[in-house]
Amino acid sequence: MKKFKLTKSEQAIERAIERGEYVRVSPEEERRLVEAIAAHRKDAVLNIRINSGDLAGLKARAKRMHVPYQTFITEILHLYAR
Repeated sequence: MKKFKLTKSEQAIERAIERGEYVRVSPEEERRLVEAIAAHRKDAVLNIRINSGDLAGLKARAKRMHVPYQTFITEILHLYAR
């Protein structure tokens, strides 16, 4: 079996699992999580032209929120698409 070098955070998770700190969720909760992940799955590509000042503003706001700007823009579009 091939051995993988784990990152420190992955090692911490592995130790927590061994200590029994993680427990299996209920089937209902698992279904809800699977549906939430599927709802946010990105399956389309969009190319748009945008004013460079607007883009700079979006990037600055995303940076203040500590998220990638493309993720930030995707979330904005998701909120308005509902």
